Amino acid sequence: MRKTTPKIRRLLPDPKYKDTLVTRFVNNLMMGGKKSQSLTIFYGAMEIVEEKMKSEDKSALEIWKKALENITPAVEVKSRRVGGATFQVPMEVRPDRKVSISMKNMILYSRKRAGKSMSEKLAAEIMAAYKEEGGAFKKKEETHRMAEANKAFAHFRF
Repeated sequence: MRKTTPKIRRLLPDPKYKDTLVTRFVNNLMMGGKKSQSLTIFYGAMEIVEEKMKSEDKSALEIWKKALENITPAVEVKSRRVGGATFQVPMEVRPDRKVSISMKNMILYSRKRAGKSMSEKLAAEIMAAYKEEGGAFKKKEETHRMAEANKAFAHFRF
């Protein structure tokens, strides 16, 4: 695999929404190869979101996509060693990595939430991210703050 980029795997759309982004999210949510269980969790969360956010004129899928968009970071900091010192260098995030980071943060912070079932926790995190609050949104804000603070080291970009 030296110097060659791996082939990008094409994902099949999910059965309910016919969306590959949902499949990608479900794959990140999956533990121990139990895809049907993670699909059940995701669809359950979407039903809860649909139920609780009736006041919005959007479908649960649109709310979920807007929530993902709200927690997607534009920049991140990477460690770069120059001489004897290590600098936190702000860098722009690749588009595919942006999506991956936002999904993983949403899942991480929904797992940390207090609640009965994973569906309820995920639904709560989706609604919080949609309203621009919650753990995943705070993580994005913190990442942007770190990049802003280390803007002086941007010339060390590699």
